[in-house]
Amino acid sequence: MLAVYVDGPGPVEAVEYGRLPVPVIGPTDVLVRVRAVAANPVDTFVRSGAYPTAMPRPFVIGRDLVGEVADTGPGAARFAPGQRVWCNSLGHHGRQGSFAEYAAVAADRLYAAPDDIDPLDLVAAAHPAASAWLALFRHGRLRYGDRLYVGGGAGNVGSAAVALAAAAGATVVATARRDDHDRIRALGAAHVLDYRSEQLGEQLAECSPGGFDVYLDTSGHDDVAAAIGLLGLGGRLIAMVGLEQTPALPLGRLYTRDGSIVGFAISNATPTDLAEAADGVVRLLRTTTWRPVITQRLPLARGAHAHRLLESGQVHGRLVLETWTAVAL
Repeated sequence: MLAVYVDGPGPVEAVEYGRLPVPVIGPTDVLVRVRAVAANPVDTFVRSGAYPTAMPRPFVIGRDLVGEVADTGPGAARFAPGQRVWCNSLGHHGRQGSFAEYAAVAADRLYAAPDDIDPLDLVAAAHPAASAWLALFRHGRLRYGDRLYVGGGAGNVGSAAVALAAAAGATVVATARRDDHDRIRALGAAHVLDYRSEQLGEQLAECSPGGFDVYLDTSGHDDVAAAIGLLGLGGRLIAMVGLEQTPALPLGRLYTRDGSIVGFAISNATPTDLAEAADGVVRLLRTTTWRPVITQRLPLARGAHAHRLLESGQVHGRLVLETWTAVAL
């Protein structure tokens, strides 16, 4: 099979595209014929070694895929050959990645792909929407009527968080560029503010006088100390960006308000959490107007190029790569 892989952690120049053996599946695995994958910033962290994790050699990069079942182990009988499926948790903790014509996926990390959802929308939504769902409901414990702040509301994760939270009955305040304000309001945000405003702190306080129950910055640009000052009693700040940040914290403000900072990386999510998030992703695509913004569709052979684009910081949307071919087992 053809695959995009590296021989160990390193720069994008080390990424290769060539033939590797078709994976051998275990008794509880499913062999998936991959049709499309999505490229995520976190994939570049894994590939480069910035996010250390167990990595077999050669290592196929990537974590998300959509495709069809090619074969199953005896313990994965709930899947059938030809069935459309998707996954968003490969390429980490010793698991081979998704950027290949075939992938072996543990049955508890694989989900049926609904016929009424575009497969490219599904694979592009898989990582950002699942990340948003877990950040809000698993770690943020968001409830009906809560007040939520979303920094970077126009981004991949941020816009999904706005739509998910609004649908759950939360009052959402988001920041974004002025050009994106109408789009974020259409997803259900009660207030959308310009993140470049010099009065942003005062505006946020006016929008939520009692403070925020959940504070979610998806951009990595917010001031953590200022964010703690905006938490309400028992407020939760979800830390999911800023890999190398070392902020100073106003500890007194945090503990006297019963506040908390909860770290979250989707790579650490359990199969149970991921399965619940997968249901949330499907509901999001079925019941709201939110859709992932696919900025480029590329052939699988351009996997290294996709990582270059991500590392340039100039990608505003989702990169989807398609295999376009099938190989014989």
